[in-house]
Amino acid sequence: MLLFGIDNLLTQQPTWKNRRIGFVTNNAATNHQLIPSRKILLANGFNIVKLFSPEHGLLVNGADGVAINNAIDNLTQLPIISLYNKTLQPTAEHLQDIDIVLFDIPDIGCRYYTYLWTMTYLLDACKQHHKPFIILDRPNPLSGNLLLAEGPMLDEENCSSFIGRYNIPLRHSCTMGELALYFNDVKNIHASLSVITCKNWDRNNLHPHWQIAFVPTSPAIQNFNTALLYAGLGLLEATNLSEGRGTDTPFTIAGAPYLKHTEICQLFNSLQDEVILKPIQFTPTTNKYKNEICNGVAFHVQNMQTYHAVFTALLFIKIVKDFHPNHFAWSNYPTLVNPTGAQHLDKLLGIANSEKIIDLPMQLFLKKIEQITNVSSWRQTINPYLLYPSTI
Repeated sequence: MLLFGIDNLLTQQPTWKNRRIGFVTNNAATNHQLIPSRKILLANGFNIVKLFSPEHGLLVNGADGVAINNAIDNLTQLPIISLYNKTLQPTAEHLQDIDIVLFDIPDIGCRYYTYLWTMTYLLDACKQHHKPFIILDRPNPLSGNLLLAEGPMLDEENCSSFIGRYNIPLRHSCTMGELALYFNDVKNIHASLSVITCKNWDRNNLHPHWQIAFVPTSPAIQNFNTALLYAGLGLLEATNLSEGRGTDTPFTIAGAPYLKHTEICQLFNSLQDEVILKPIQFTPTTNKYKNEICNGVAFHVQNMQTYHAVFTALLFIKIVKDFHPNHFAWSNYPTLVNPTGAQHLDKLLGIANSEKIIDLPMQLFLKKIEQITNVSSWRQTINPYLLYPSTI
């Protein structure tokens, strides 16, 4: 049976159990029986005195990119300090009445998902304010198979942001705990960091193999299939294509009123065999093309254990742009952390002038994206920090 870090902790009696704990968490963090982590820790006598929440808030229902306010948790009556507001990390005042920072937030294995970067700001704050930082680790739902890691790597000098702070692959194939150990070392943070590991996780296993229900991690990521596709189709935020927000199936469909969806499906399906595209129509109720009928496509992954999300999404964007040179456009994507929304594709992909890649002739384009998505060196780089056996 797969056990999360929270499950492993509950079998222990740590010396810090009665100290004042600041708990960084949200509703997506549960034990293997789907009991909220904060509820089961309190029930087992852990002295949690304050909660901290990332983007989307403790209830994981906040809109994408919208600031979250401080509040009181109805479940525990504890105060909640938002780490997605005017500040992205706890201040000295936030930390003055706690002894330990405990972290338990599920990630979905994709660099532009912001929970990972909240973790790094906590690492910084714990070092600055001399607080131990303890991570309750969780498996990566996209697996820990490093052969499936995909670039680009991130250009920190030109593209560092809250959707990609440090130089790691876009799909990284690691756990939060592993990345924390890596950053703590290579970024010379040297916080007092410890990781409580999972048990019985095979790195090759994706979420469906866990035999544990998927708990929605944010409003748009309601199931595993969406998480799998999001690692590539999140790039659609930087275009005038709807990524399916405002429907029941965001990031598994894409479209626009102008899209020649039947022809695009035929061409796309002829160029690769990882995904089958099928033409559909949909009408978003919010976001892009609100209440407009969109000619769309639905993405059907053929083998989740070999699927390369980033390569596939870039190919799709290329085909759409070539088909619709007078309709396709790049779009800004305003959020709390990027109010103008400018250069959103650069920030998502992690490389400067990324739009020019899509303008290359098809054969040069394919060669280029094969090059930038290949991150074979990542396996050697991250290997000293891996907490779970790797077959690579």
